[in-house]
Amino acid sequence: MNEVPGSNPERAQPGWPPVVVAGGFQTGVLLMRNLLRRGLKVYCVEWLRAQPCFRSVYGTSFECPNPDDKPAEWLEFMIGVSARIGGKPVLISSADQFVTAIARHAIALEPHFQFCHGGAALQALLATKERQYDLAGEHGLPVPRTCFVTSAADLADFASTARFPCLLKPLHYREWERLPAGHACRGAKLVLAHSAAELAGKYQAVAGATPRLVVQEVIEGPDTNKLVYLSCYGRDGRRIGACMMRELRTSPAYFGSASMVEPVSDAEADRLCDSFLRGIGYSGICEIELKRDARDGRVKMIEANPRYSGTGDAAPYAGVDIGWLHYLDVIGQPVAFVTGHGRHFRHIMLAADISTFRTYHRDGLLTWRQFIGSYRPPLAFFDFDLRDWRVTAGTVNAIIRTIVGPPIRKIFPRKRR
Repeated sequence: MNEVPGSNPERAQPGWPPVVVAGGFQTGVLLMRNLLRRGLKVYCVEWLRAQPCFRSVYGTSFECPNPDDKPAEWLEFMIGVSARIGGKPVLISSADQFVTAIARHAIALEPHFQFCHGGAALQALLATKERQYDLAGEHGLPVPRTCFVTSAADLADFASTARFPCLLKPLHYREWERLPAGHACRGAKLVLAHSAAELAGKYQAVAGATPRLVVQEVIEGPDTNKLVYLSCYGRDGRRIGACMMRELRTSPAYFGSASMVEPVSDAEADRLCDSFLRGIGYSGICEIELKRDARDGRVKMIEANPRYSGTGDAAPYAGVDIGWLHYLDVIGQPVAFVTGHGRHFRHIMLAADISTFRTYHRDGLLTWRQFIGSYRPPLAFFDFDLRDWRVTAGTVNAIIRTIVGPPIRKIFPRKRR
């Protein structure tokens, strides 16, 4: 269990197995890119044709059945992909949907892929919010007051003693992606309520489709109080890579995903996260988002993501290539512990960061000078890569819409029918 720094292979050796990344959002594209640069053959499986993997220059992508809607067809497809590629590929997930699918079909997939078989069930457990908060509390990782509700009566009971504002979340964000077009919560990860009445109204708006929800008190404090623990644990439970990031901005502001982060050292947060993951016997890649509560100074977990994540793309720039470390562990290579090199940089989700600026500026939290100053090098970008020009074109298009859209809508307002 000792973390002994040492050297690991820098590149793949002849005959090492290829990789299949499950999930074709930009997160998966970057994992493919990083592993391709290590000398590996990389592939991706994704059911949504609009995802950037199908436009990327990194690796080969296959369109698969939706594992949620067609689980048997997805399993058959995956077995066929393994046979087509050959060499018993390593399977790594970059999306919760595929974490769940891999765990569900772990026994059937095991003869055809190499993956973190022993940790798949636990990863699936953390991929939903139903158990991750209980597990965290049981293993010493503080969490905000949280409750799982299945009825308006459950919600009222929580609200009667809650400190507002509070958040309402689906057990998994995919559940609200299925809400009808035009629904206020469609595609949202959470909603905010400032009173018991507002909380009840927002629950009623989604209860018909998703009655089982998470309600949680807000962790008070600015976005800069948020931390992200990025890590990889070996099949033997040993920590083989870890670093910490501090969030500077999020998109949407306040309760969204990090749009700009920088490396930071926080011994307390590191200890809490490491103790939690060791305590539950975790293996594989994991991101834990935390926040230091301004009221009591305690670090509390926001959520855990048991997979390669968007902020996880910052880890290689800090010297901790968690995707590569995970690959080495899965194929049975000895892996020495790697920690961050300590050099400063900022990792930016460019389209999201430009989009969120308006909110921070409107609320008096960010001036133009501060915004421009935050882009001083060294920088690393999540969604801007000139070599992957077709994917980057989508980023540029999104930025143009963000900048040009509001003035155009003021000049040419939409007519209400």
